Amino acid sequence: MTPAGSLLAATDLHKAYGPTPALDGASFSIHPGEVVAVMGPSGSGKSTLLHCLAGIVTPDSGTITYDGRELSAMSDAERSALRRGEFGFVFQFGQLVPELTCVENVALPLRLNGTRRKEAERQAAGWLERLEVDDLAEKRPGEISGGQGQRVAVARALVTGPRVLFADEPTGALDSLNGERVMELLTDAARSANAAVVLVTHEARVAAYSDREVVVRDGTSRDMSVEFAR
Repeated sequence: MTPAGSLLAATDLHKAYGPTPALDGASFSIHPGEVVAVMGPSGSGKSTLLHCLAGIVTPDSGTITYDGRELSAMSDAERSALRRGEFGFVFQFGQLVPELTCVENVALPLRLNGTRRKEAERQAAGWLERLEVDDLAEKRPGEISGGQGQRVAVARALVTGPRVLFADEPTGALDSLNGERVMELLTDAARSANAAVVLVTHEARVAAYSDREVVVRDGTSRDMSVEFAR
């Protein structure tokens, strides 16, 4: 049963890779504007859960509901449209396009959705300013630091106004000072836009920026909102 008021919810998810179970009865929910940290060691199934919730990976069984619609009932094209418009993504290493400038990287999701270049780059510049890297607009990813690159990646993830932001170890490649600044900017920007944030991390200092933590250890979670395979 989907929890009342939830924007994105998963119930009884199972996913195995060959004989190895990654998820075994996972359930999860998140409300608009909520930041939920999913914690646990490597191999616990955190990233698999995120990929299932985002429609990137199809679970073997179970249901995932986004805004009242089941992801499994959507076509590949519909799920792709969700990922382009209503979902945003931040990964550990940013994954910026090296040939594009920072403003072009941030504008890219808008361009893929049909926004004209001038308007897309205007919106992108605004997000670069909010993430305090507007002075890097014309630089390419190879010319900036890792912490700056992650701020650009956060701007790119938020530029389309997503309702859910998926962040998979977003500070894993950064030192503690840069990591904390990225988390401050990420959570402040997401909350101001009322976006829900699914934050996968194994670091307590990163999880401290969330509203709620789901701690995974030896296949169980502290509050039992998510259950992982042992």
